[in-house]
Amino acid sequence: MHHRNLVTIVSLGKVSAPKKAREILTSAMPELPEVEAARRAIAEHCLNKKIKRAVIANDTKVIDGVSPSDFESSLLGKTIVNAHRKGKNLWLHLDSPPFPSFQFGMAGAIYIKGVPITRYKRSAVNDTDEWPSKYSKFFIELDDGLELSFTDKRRFAKVRLLEDPVHVPPISELGPDALLEPMTVDEFVVSLSKMKIAIKALLLDQSYISGIGNWIADEVLYQARIHPLQIASSLRRESCAALHKCIKEVIEKAIEVGADSCQFPDNWIFHSREKKPDKAFVDGKKIDFITAGGRTTAYVPELQTLSGTQAAKAVDKPKNRTSKRKGGGDDDEDDVDEPINEGEEVTQSIGSRKELKPGGQGKKPPMKRKYKEGDDDASADDDDAQKKKTRKVTHNKQAKAEKTSKKNVASQNSRKPKAKAK
Repeated sequence: MHHRNLVTIVSLGKVSAPKKAREILTSAMPELPEVEAARRAIAEHCLNKKIKRAVIANDTKVIDGVSPSDFESSLLGKTIVNAHRKGKNLWLHLDSPPFPSFQFGMAGAIYIKGVPITRYKRSAVNDTDEWPSKYSKFFIELDDGLELSFTDKRRFAKVRLLEDPVHVPPISELGPDALLEPMTVDEFVVSLSKMKIAIKALLLDQSYISGIGNWIADEVLYQARIHPLQIASSLRRESCAALHKCIKEVIEKAIEVGADSCQFPDNWIFHSREKKPDKAFVDGKKIDFITAGGRTTAYVPELQTLSGTQAAKAVDKPKNRTSKRKGGGDDDEDDVDEPINEGEEVTQSIGSRKELKPGGQGKKPPMKRKYKEGDDDASADDDDAQKKKTRKVTHNKQAKAEKTSKKNVASQNSRKPKAKAK
């Protein structure tokens, strides 16, 4: 039986009157703060409750490695003991394994009926929508009547059933969590000194630090005044310390406001990073867009400059965003450039990553050829032969015309009577 969605949307920790809910919009893609907001809501409202009903979507792109029926039967009668998170992954700890885990991808979101949860742009379930949403991939009803749903409108998320989530991929491959397992400043400085890779790409690498995605990386680099393409090992200790501080402050502030981007500080670059280049400013300074770490990157050239040997070689050319933001609504699927691999930054070993050089955007793709390989020379010869033939025909016609003209003149002259000699 379907019910209408009566979810009230407010900031976590606050209660509002049951009026029309204020919609909370967050970043384009769920990162650590958004997933942490969902985890905290589950921990507050769902623990020590038994699952009495489960509905798993028949969607093999999202539901990974298990049939809906097996998934459902493994949940029924189990009690939710805790909710855990590492990076951008969340899993429910039940009273016995296996445990459901959620890799949020580009638009994954957790909703609890009747409980304030942060909404993610492009994945929000409106108050008038059917509950559970048609985008629901994982739905459970608890013994007290509370209902929880994991939705994914864009189908880049992964929902798995794992015996030991911490010790198997993808969670086992993650680096230390940016919030729960931060490095000390000294550890961070030493670590960066060994990384000969652009700092933006390094921050996106989930095997290095987990939980930082595109918008957080842009924000912390802007606030630390570091160019996204600056090689990590070339950063001075002062810059490393500033970056370390900004990572902590940005994540903590985002979590403090329940990942509600409307409450992010006004001087954050976040609020302008999806605007058109000619209209993107922060604190009166122009924002430019380049590609770093394979992602569209917002930065302020006036404040974030390359240093050291990179400064002399750099020729930064702002890259206009290829996507166009459409006005109005959460169905806007093309307002940001995102990777297509489940919406997650690819976890690779640092040594195997090839990063764009600061002197440009990498090699340009070869121009498309109009002819098949091997046909170019023949085509050129044919063109030359055709041109020569055309010139020859034209020359012959002109010569013939001149000859005919001379004959006509001579014939006319021969017909004229000769003047009599006086």
